[in-house]
Amino acid sequence: MTFINNLSAFRTILIVILFTFSCRGNAQKDIVHHAVVAFYNLENLFDTIDDPAIDDAEFLPDGANKWTTERYNAKLSNMARAIAEIGSDMVTGGPVIIGLAEVENLGVIQDLVHTSPLKELGYQIVHYDSPDERGIDVALLYKPSHFEVINSTSNRLVISGEPDFYTRNQLVVSGKLDGEQINVIVNHWPSRRSGPEYRAEAAKLCRHLSDSITGKYKNAKNIIMGDLNDDPADSSVLVVLGAKGIRETVKKGDLFNPMWQLHHDGNGSLTYKGNWNLFDQLIVSEPLISAKGKGWKYDKAAICKSKYLFEQDGKYAGNPLRTFVGSKYLGGYSDHLPTFLILKK
Repeated sequence: MTFINNLSAFRTILIVILFTFSCRGNAQKDIVHHAVVAFYNLENLFDTIDDPAIDDAEFLPDGANKWTTERYNAKLSNMARAIAEIGSDMVTGGPVIIGLAEVENLGVIQDLVHTSPLKELGYQIVHYDSPDERGIDVALLYKPSHFEVINSTSNRLVISGEPDFYTRNQLVVSGKLDGEQINVIVNHWPSRRSGPEYRAEAAKLCRHLSDSITGKYKNAKNIIMGDLNDDPADSSVLVVLGAKGIRETVKKGDLFNPMWQLHHDGNGSLTYKGNWNLFDQLIVSEPLISAKGKGWKYDKAAICKSKYLFEQDGKYAGNPLRTFVGSKYLGGYSDHLPTFLILKK
């Protein structure tokens, strides 16, 4: 009788041990890592110093906007807060990668990353001067603790027959995100005033850059981001760039645009005459959504809608709280909302 009881107890202990190790093994397999990749048009982040090479007269202390050191520092503080909190309700610690538009020069970006709370997050910068007539550029911030830059290039948009046409260059940055290569193309396409044909040319350049990366690296994981000055369903994005909005239609070599569904559902990142546009987009290459392969995958896309980014009262309540409306100083953030992706592995 004692032998039977001891045997039964032994079996019970053995089952508990095996179950415990099984649970630990499954728990380790189920660990999922997430990363925020974002884009933000900062609405004219200019310093207060006159640059004779560009038209920055309105952003000087004696200019139309009375752009003083106090206003500049307030802008930096606002931008730093907004960037640090992108995606924080899903993943804490700020974006690992963020593309920027409408920055005047390297100096303003350096001032930005040295402004709290960004200062504590340790961002580094990839930036090139663009030939844009207003002097604004695109740039990339990244956390070196997660992203190691391998290579970067700045690519000019050349319009046939128009040698004097100048706009923002397209920035390509390749690097290792926690050990896996991710390629980012940061854009700020020509304005709506310039006409759709210019944005179509920008889309051609962007697709060429993405395809070149894919041709060089098998199953390249590319992220195209930027202020495209067109919506996801506009021809430049949907047709010329070829960014498909319906995931089930994406085939090998295609691009998938998760912002299409967001815009289709009535969401946007900026307003014009009471209507929402979604110019600020993040688009991924097929390997980031493919069921095959390991590593980083696209999880979800979103638009930042923190309350402080919006006007709360008056005629324009619910619109993005801008720094300026015309030359009227509001002391806000940007006329665009930040947009972002969540990657997981």
